[in-house]
Amino acid sequence: MKALQLWSSILTAGLVLSGCGSDNNNPPPEPVILSYKVTVTNLTFSQPMTPMTVVYHSNDYRFFEVGESVSVAFENFAESGANVDLLTELSSTNQVEENIGGTGLILPGKSDTVMIEGESTTCISVATMLANTNDAFAGINCVDVSELQVGQQVEIDIVTYDAGTEANSELASTIPGPAGGGAGFAAIRDDRDFVSVHAGVVTKDDGLTTSVLTQMHKWDNPAASVMIERIN
Repeated sequence: MKALQLWSSILTAGLVLSGCGSDNNNPPPEPVILSYKVTVTNLTFSQPMTPMTVVYHSNDYRFFEVGESVSVAFENFAESGANVDLLTELSSTNQVEENIGGTGLILPGKSDTVMIEGESTTCISVATMLANTNDAFAGINCVDVSELQVGQQVEIDIVTYDAGTEANSELASTIPGPAGGGAGFAAIRDDRDFVSVHAGVVTKDDGLTTSVLTQMHKWDNPAASVMIERIN
């Protein structure tokens, strides 16, 4: 009888403990959403910059890489300034948490600001095309924001890169900005096909008679600055 009572007690206790530990109705914890304010300032004298592209991603993703070729979507962005295809491509990339385009052109001496947010990750990358060029863009790959606290900010000067997808002919038909008014993007790649630091424009004032650019379209690096502030 005592043995039967003992097994009954053990069984009852087991059922109670099992019931306590198997409550699967509790909702999972809400994800932590971090938000950042990203501001790009155009530091050039006469190079309007196209709407920026901002990417919030993990540190195993490279938005662009010196010495590597870019995707067709990035090529389109670097040659024409249009970032619609690039934003679509980024949205389907697993390592990218969020991406957003700028609000409009960034004129010389002016700034543009966007907000970007997502679950905790590591990097923010930024790029904007110099409109009076063939395929130059100012950008930075993977600013580490993982240690930024709310209210803290980081400001970084950024240089200009050559996407390497279009020869720097400086012809009007190939310059999408106001200096040329050309089409911009061309599917055929007629340059080195890898990203490098841009050597700068030559201009018709330097003797390139077919160029539509003048001395006013030259720039010194850094071409732009990026300020990233943690908001939440």
